[in-house]
This record gives sequence, structure tokens and C-alpha cells, in this order.
Amino acid sequence: MIVNPLAFRMRPKNIDEIIGQQHLVGEGKIIRRMVQACRLSSMILYGPPGIGKTSIASAISGSTGVPYKILNAATNNKKDLETAVAEAKMHGQLILLLDEVHRLDKPKQDFLLPHLENGLIVLIGATTSNPYHAINPAIRSRCQIFELKPLEPEDVKIAIRRALNHPESGFLDKKIELNDAAIEHFAFSSNGDVRSALNALELAILSTPPNDVGAIYIDQDVASECVQRKALQHDKDGDAHYDVVSALQKSIRGSDVNAALHYMARLIEAGDLLSLTRRLLVIAYEDIGLANPSAGSRMLSAIQAAEKLGLPEARIPLSVAVIVCCLSPKSNSGVVSIDSAITDIQAGNYGDVPLHLKDAHYKGAKDLGRGIDYQYPHDFENGWVNQQYLPDKIKHKKYYQPKFTGKFEQVLVDVYLKIEKNKEK
Repeated sequence: MIVNPLAFRMRPKNIDEIIGQQHLVGEGKIIRRMVQACRLSSMILYGPPGIGKTSIASAISGSTGVPYKILNAATNNKKDLETAVAEAKMHGQLILLLDEVHRLDKPKQDFLLPHLENGLIVLIGATTSNPYHAINPAIRSRCQIFELKPLEPEDVKIAIRRALNHPESGFLDKKIELNDAAIEHFAFSSNGDVRSALNALELAILSTPPNDVGAIYIDQDVASECVQRKALQHDKDGDAHYDVVSALQKSIRGSDVNAALHYMARLIEAGDLLSLTRRLLVIAYEDIGLANPSAGSRMLSAIQAAEKLGLPEARIPLSVAVIVCCLSPKSNSGVVSIDSAITDIQAGNYGDVPLHLKDAHYKGAKDLGRGIDYQYPHDFENGWVNQQYLPDKIKHKKYYQPKFTGKFEQVLVDVYLKIEKNKEK
């Protein structure tokens, strides 16, 4: 006989059994109000795996008496959806938990839409992807969007203790001794993923032989063997990836070396060397920039070394470069300058290239006035001569706004200001 996993057996039967997510199911909160009023509306639940998306669907069903069905948008076909609609018509309404809802294709979507409109199907779409990026607007506009939060270790402990004493867990006929250190390990190593914690707990119970007194004793060593390693929520196509990369850049920009190393470590542990190195190279030029111009070339050298070394040794040159960038003076004058120029171009704020700057390397160019009055800077003292380079329409435009960030940029600023002053003479 096939026995469902512990995490499946422990799904809440009503809204009061949901662990965590009190911002949605607590007293007076939106999902609880829906259930109490028996006025269900379609919704999209998004967040990391194992934090209660399916549990909320089963709890809503148990609390309202509306039957529910679980399908997967990627693997179940249109015929499966037709079966769900037939069941909905038979019962009057059906809660459809659609996992990976972001992978719902257009034919399936078009089939579902009218049934969402008339309320026959209450869609609860589950996804780890940000619905504002990943889900078709036609579905998104017909659903309320709720973000689920990762559970705290204390929440996971509640789930573990509940499983040990629950009549449906299958463990009541066993004498299980789970010490505090093991509970702590399950709770913290699961990283807020209740399903992961319960899977590890079940493995520990089923794989540990009883001792001389018939008790299954689980300590931290057993728990550690069953969890193996701390789960890291990192999906290269999901929010977690972009959140970590964003936090890395903002930590370096904010000169917090410890935070930067933390987020860098997350990307390394996820094996995402490509995203890490690409973003670090951007940071060296965008955020350090002219305040320390050598940071860019140093970062490139570190990246090249990392690529030759591969993981795990790649972490060594990259950590040096990250620390240097964190503790370097910061200047975004370079990126601000080019973005300002691009904004003008996109707005149509530009003019014709001045005649004296146009290409004169062809027969007849002089007859067209090309390059005639061009003054060659190398023929002048200090290699500079006062002449117009910008088009007439924007000849007084200034894109570069100097920043006085330290000795590196100060040298450049001094040259720039001297040139600008000479232009005015």
C-alpha cells in the first residue's frame, strides 16, 4: 500500500490549523474574512517552496466545505481542466489549486477564464515566481495576489511537534524521543520550508531502529544526516535570484563589507558564478566608477582568475575584489552622465554634427564644407584648443556632473573644470 508522505498527511483541514501566514489568515485578515463570509475569490499565492500555498487551499476547502482539486499548469492538460470544470458543475463550485500557475499556456488559460468569471472555479494559483513578472495579465487581473512569507524556525517547530502527536501522522503507535537539539536542527536547517523539515523528520523516524527499550531516539547527529545541508532558496528565474543579486549590489554600494560577503556567499552556494561575476563587473563601473578607476580592471582580473579556477576556489579572488569595492570611495558620475546623454537622444534632443567635425577623408568632402575649420588639438600647447564639439542645438549641454569623492576623481574633476573655465574665455 502506498503511504502518502508526512507533509501530505499533515496538511491543515481548516484555516485554524494553518501555521504562519498570519498576515493573511489571522483574525480579521483577508483570507480568513473570505472564509468566514463564504465569499471566495480567485487568488494567486506566491513565495518560496514549502511555506503553505497548498495548505491554504486545503484549509479553505475544509473550512468552507467547497471541494478542491490539485492540478499542475505545466504537466496537466486541457482535458484535466475539463474534468475539473465538470466536477465543479456537479458540486456547484470547485477550488482549483493550480501549481506552477505561471506556466499556464494560452489554450488552457482561455478555457479557464469564463469559469473564473462566473465563479464556478475558484482558482488558487501557486507559484514561486513573482506574478507581476511571470503571470499573464488576463489571469492576474482576475485574481487577488497574496505574497506568502518564509516561516520562522518557531513555526517549523510547531509543525514538528504537531506531527509527532497528530492522529493522522502515523507515529502515535511509536515511542519517539526527539531531543531539543534535533528539533532546533530541523527547524533552522529547513530555512522556513515546513515540507523539507517534515520530510527530514519522517526519514529520521523511519530509518532509525528502536533502542533497547523500544524507543526511536533522534538526536542532532541523526537530524543532520537526514537534512544533509541547509536548504538555500535560489531559483535563477525567480525572485530569490534577483533579490540576492540586488542585495549584493546595494550592500557594496553602501560599503557594508559583511553584508556583501554574505550575499556573495549565497550566490556561490547556489553555484551561480555567472550571475555573480556579471553583476560584480557592473558594480565596479557603476558604483565605484571614477572614485577608483582601477576597480574595474581589478575586478575584471579577479573574474578572469575565478573563471580559470572554477568553484570553489573562484571565491578567493572574488572575495578580495568585493572587499576592495566595498571599502573604495563611491561615484556614480559615469553612469549618471551617459544616462543623461541617452535620455536626450531618446527625447530627440540632438542636432547635426558640426561641419568641422564631419568626416573629410573622401574626395569632394571639402566642397561640402566637411572638416575645413577643424583644429587639431595636438598642434596646440597642452594638447587642447577651444572649439565646439557638440551640435549647435545642445552646444551648452553638460552631462558630466563632477563628484568630489577623493583623490582619484579629484584629478579628473580638476582637469574638467579647467577645460570648462577655458571655454568661457
